[in-house]
Amino acid sequence: MIQLKTLLNVLDNSGGAIAECIATLKSSKAGATIGDRIIVVVQEQRNYKADKQGSSNAPHKVKRGDIRHAVVVRTKKKLQRPDGSVVRFDDNACILINKAAEPIGSRATGVVGRELAKTRWSKILSLAPMHV
Repeated sequence: MIQLKTLLNVLDNSGGAIAECIATLKSSKAGATIGDRIIVVVQEQRNYKADKQGSSNAPHKVKRGDIRHAVVVRTKKKLQRPDGSVVRFDDNACILINKAAEPIGSRATGVVGRELAKTRWSKILSLAPMHV
């Protein structure tokens, strides 16, 4: 369950490493779960290794302090599925999106929850290496 001030890992290659939730775009006061859209502020940037000329390998699309929309893809809170199984991840994670609901990064670096398939986030599922 993601609520105000929750820290999340950023799973895409947009340039952000850690983001803090500042709002959930859900009518329920319980908090956001996998597949919900939230608003985050980027707290830390990724450090890309510099090549021989000193420039970075990948340009930062987001910077520290940027306010962006994101989709929750993993939560630490246990989630019970309709078949009776319970899934729980080690961390809270999100993927940054633009206002048109398209991912900012071009690939995801970790597993995502299968609950994204039930919502409209099929583009994020195709970026991820595996969904559990």
